[in-house]
Amino acid sequence: MAYNEKLADRVREILAVSHKKIQEKSMFGGLCFMVNNKMCVGVEQERLMVRFDPAKHDEVMEKDGVGPMDFTGRVMKGFVFVDIGALNTKKKLEYWLSLASEYNKIAKASKKKNK
Repeated sequence: MAYNEKLADRVREILAVSHKKIQEKSMFGGLCFMVNNKMCVGVEQERLMVRFDPAKHDEVMEKDGVGPMDFTGRVMKGFVFVDIGALNTKKKLEYWLSLASEYNKIAKASKKKNK
């Protein structure tokens, strides 16, 4: 199991209430939830990856359990990891999914790769 299935189920349940077009893809060693063909959140074993408005980066970094997303060795503004311990209630998880969903409305989709 490369990702936390219980957390993925919680994410699935909350996103399904407000979104109709959700896809799940294996990505970054975990499970990525795509909303309207755009990366929204991802689930790993012990953390949630959240995509949000980069203008809110400094504010978001001050939240409990948050760390920078730095896959490439540099911090990616507009993306953070949230430790699973900071997601121990439905309200806390809903906050992060709401933050990601709000940005998803205006975010640009990745360019499709030609096969």
